[in-house]
Amino acid sequence: MIVSQLFLGFLTLFGLCQAQWDENMWENRNTIVHLFEWKWNDIADECERFLQHQGYGGVQVSPVTENVIIFNRPWWERYQPISYIIATRSGNEAEFSDMVRRCNNVGVRIYVDVVFNHMTGRMGTVVGTGGSVAYTDIKYYPAVPFNASHFNPECGIIGIDYNEIRNCGLQNDLNQSVEHVRRKIIDFMNHLINLGIAGFRIDAANRMWPEDLEVIFEALNDLNTNHGFAGGSRPFIYQEVIDFGGEAISHREYLHLGRVTEFRFSAEIGRVFRGSDRLTFLSYWGENWGFMDSDKALVFRVFRGSDRLTFLSYWGENWGFMDSDKALVFVDNHDNQRGRLTFLSYWGENWGFMDSDKALVFVDNHDNQRGHGAGGGNILNYKVPKQYRMAVAFTLAHPYGSTRIMSSFAFTITKYLSSTEWR
Repeated sequence: MIVSQLFLGFLTLFGLCQAQWDENMWENRNTIVHLFEWKWNDIADECERFLQHQGYGGVQVSPVTENVIIFNRPWWERYQPISYIIATRSGNEAEFSDMVRRCNNVGVRIYVDVVFNHMTGRMGTVVGTGGSVAYTDIKYYPAVPFNASHFNPECGIIGIDYNEIRNCGLQNDLNQSVEHVRRKIIDFMNHLINLGIAGFRIDAANRMWPEDLEVIFEALNDLNTNHGFAGGSRPFIYQEVIDFGGEAISHREYLHLGRVTEFRFSAEIGRVFRGSDRLTFLSYWGENWGFMDSDKALVFRVFRGSDRLTFLSYWGENWGFMDSDKALVFVDNHDNQRGRLTFLSYWGENWGFMDSDKALVFVDNHDNQRGHGAGGGNILNYKVPKQYRMAVAFTLAHPYGSTRIMSSFAFTITKYLSSTEWR
């Protein structure tokens, strides 16, 4: 009997450990669509009129917390909270609650982008979208309330010091090891769970200690069964961690807490569908290499391994090929000459990505589609529609990772949007 009880206890713990990787979607549903800056009423309509009929499993919504009102209303003001009141330009709490209920009723789950690494930057005395006042220069946010004792000290981040990245207050950076801070975050997230949401995107997760996040996540309630979730269901967690392999903070530190955003996927799929590969530099071959004008030149094609192609001097077994005397080689054959993207058959972990069951993947997100964050010029967005559609289609068709696609708004600059541009 004791052994049986221990075994059942182990199974229970194992189930809880696995639960936060589960998107909690209806059967035969998949993919999250990020309805960036959409209003709650519009999202509810979209769930009922379109998303449910197209098999979408969920919606990621913009931060719901009251934020500071910034001149010209930039998109990033949503990431400058002054309280945990649900009141933004997307709508109030009643509208948010109605949206969650309506979307759940048609099998479309809601995932909230939550910001609790920090509050606002230092902006003096400010007013929020819900009417609250904050005194940011002295780190006093009475609508929470937070005061200066709840924040990390201000200091600069030099190089790749992981302690400074997590402990320095570049903005008004919350200290998640403080019990009062933890409790306010937990209460806020549990309130959202009670309203019927299915999970969370954790903004700036790599700026917080995994140990603190673990305490917060373990204190979260099970999902609300009144919204159709099975008893004991845990909120789906996916964490924003930018890691291309050279950062001070590794995505591996967060894998035990939930899924992690795989930014390498976004950069690599953009590179692939822009027509780039290991020979990407050859796309600029010609005058851009310092040659004379094309119409004046007689050129010779030389592959001596003596210039930008030096890596080819090791071509052969050193690239993982079979022994030379066992191999028959070719540039193309009747099959692969008809498919330039054949190398994508190894897409996924073999490209150096994290394990599929730990990854949240996307072609672009609200940051890197505007040139912020990681990936640089490789990132695809709606402005290159042919390649973008191809990349999105491939992402949705391939089994790697938990997928998310983007539904944003047209933009011409990266910082601001007019009052008519956000929904």
